[in-house]
Amino acid sequence: MIKTHKQQLLILIVVILLSACGFKLRGQATALPFKTMYVTAPDGHTIGIEMERMIKATPTTHLVANATEAEATLDIISAINERAILSLSGGGRVRDFNLIYRVIYRVLNNKGIEIMPHTEITLTRILPFLDAQILAKEAEERLLLKDMQSDAIQQILWRLSTVKLPTESTQ
Repeated sequence: MIKTHKQQLLILIVVILLSACGFKLRGQATALPFKTMYVTAPDGHTIGIEMERMIKATPTTHLVANATEAEATLDIISAINERAILSLSGGGRVRDFNLIYRVIYRVLNNKGIEIMPHTEITLTRILPFLDAQILAKEAEERLLLKDMQSDAIQQILWRLSTVKLPTESTQ
């Protein structure tokens, strides 16, 4: 009986502490400050398609077919996947790879003026490697890269949601 009261009290204290520190689960970017947007991305990368899909899901922004109709253009300049050896075994075999996903983007207004200058997002993940599991590790690497791309898209959307547009009187 006393243990359950102590457990309940402990749970109550943890909940109060978490709410008091401002803890909040990260959700989707709900509102972008632009009414219309256009997205450009390098050929051969899925980040542009995924970014368009996420912008379409926002309640405030409409995706348009060309830059002249858009209030803002998200220009994804590059999206690069890299793999570097992180560690070797005593026999000289690779034990871990460092996967790096690097995205560079900028945001332009409808007059071609940069609202957000060149910004780089770099994400890294460690991929343990065993020669006996080559096929499994290739599949794991693809999943990690897809996850890193999703994380980069979320970071871009969060950063876009904080952009403050200049008012008409200051332009």
